[in-house]
Amino acid sequence: MQAFERLGKPRMTGMTYTAAFDVGTTQVKAVLVDDQGSARVCASSGLLPLNTGDGRIEQNPEDWLQAFIEVSRDLLARAGRSIEHFKSDQVAGIIMSGQMQDLIALDALGQPVGPAILYADGRAEEESAELTETYGSESFHTVVGNPCDGSLPVAKLMWLSRHQPDRYAQVRHVLIDAKDYLIWWLTGVYCGDMTACSTAGAMDLRSRKWRRDILEAAGVDAAIFPEVYWPWESIGASTPGASAATGFAPGTTVYAGMGDAGASTLGGGVFHPGQFNINLGTSGWIATVTDQAVIDRPGMVNLAYLGTDSIINTVPFLNAGNVHAWATGVFAGGSPTVADSDPYRRMGYLLESSPVGARGVICLPYLVGERFPMMNPSIRGAYVGVSSETEACDLARAALEGVSYSIRQGLDLLGTPIERVTLIGGGTREPQWCQMLADILDAPVQVLDDAHLMPAVALAQLVSVGKQAKPSSRPDLEGLEKLVEANLTGGVFSPDGANRQVYDAGYSRFRRLYPALDALR
Repeated sequence: MQAFERLGKPRMTGMTYTAAFDVGTTQVKAVLVDDQGSARVCASSGLLPLNTGDGRIEQNPEDWLQAFIEVSRDLLARAGRSIEHFKSDQVAGIIMSGQMQDLIALDALGQPVGPAILYADGRAEEESAELTETYGSESFHTVVGNPCDGSLPVAKLMWLSRHQPDRYAQVRHVLIDAKDYLIWWLTGVYCGDMTACSTAGAMDLRSRKWRRDILEAAGVDAAIFPEVYWPWESIGASTPGASAATGFAPGTTVYAGMGDAGASTLGGGVFHPGQFNINLGTSGWIATVTDQAVIDRPGMVNLAYLGTDSIINTVPFLNAGNVHAWATGVFAGGSPTVADSDPYRRMGYLLESSPVGARGVICLPYLVGERFPMMNPSIRGAYVGVSSETEACDLARAALEGVSYSIRQGLDLLGTPIERVTLIGGGTREPQWCQMLADILDAPVQVLDDAHLMPAVALAQLVSVGKQAKPSSRPDLEGLEKLVEANLTGGVFSPDGANRQVYDAGYSRFRRLYPALDALR
């Protein structure tokens, strides 16, 4: 804040805007939103490198940074071309969402101490088991709101201290969300938001504070963990150096933002029980909101949301859009024809060519292990029911039906009657998959317009509503709900009753497969 006061507030002329970003596993996306909450310009990066060698899942934080700089400059350039008299100092704020549950270890200068260990990396199973034994499984689950497993950043930090002690010795700061590395670069402040930090495995879900007793049991220093903020709180301001690189005006306000699961829940219009958002990103999840953590059902993850009495109850999946990408590459990625060189469009043709139920083929879509319906980082996928009649199109369809069956399992676990289902994420671009979900869930699903941008737009709307509140105070959430609801536009896929019997039978078979095949590992 002192830097902001020293530099002075950027000059505003006419309309002002919020630049909202999503720092995902595959790319960085950005959208410029005006004061009325409408998206005006968007931009996105190329694909981000991902290291999956030796079973590890890692990314270089510097790749996030370079993509962020490029996307920022592209966003401002596009705004200059499409918005009359636009100037960069009309961007009054920057807010982000990002992949969370990462271990981003930094040295005393804020430089990465090796690659970030991502959320899907479950290497720290032994360390998590030790922490569970030391602290107590029931106590950990009650305090954190989630079970202790090898994907948690606190367990990964234990792993780092034991397997890479030279690297661990350099660690002076730990961040949990990819966006927080960019916020540090923009402002010089090490921070985290309530939602992302609730995935670290060391935050009390009720008090929203780090638990020193858990960190002591893990043998790590509480001082290296970031200060935790609400999404709408101002962290600081863009420094002159960061502004020179991105094109934003020096002194532009930077907000804490929100972990991607929280931003997607917000963008999906989930404010009350019975409202569900399904994210079909690289990984996926189902989210709803209640006033308490659900800890009596396996597979559930509970996250801090918009208030002290607001909890996101989510069922996470490691396999969603990655399965779509894999199936597209394997079954539709051959030599393109002149008529159609887009492999995803060819994938759509394959899905259309296979009947409902994929001629009896069932796929367990566990390409990278799974978190639900079991926590098993070593489980891998399988096809069952392949016959001489099976075609490539059936295998392609069965892969997406398998993901859809997993999602139905998640909704069954939540056990709340469906009031509304919204779909968000890159997978919504495949209409065959959306119809599949409606049929398998036996419920209408709404695919939000510009679904891949909605989390970022909702965060910008949060900033707009938050401007009406005093600094650091809770904004008008009823006003935010109305603003988000007004933007819930998009096509609705209704279930086809003729497919109900086929999918119910397929779902019954799917649920029996994992227990049967797990013994073969």
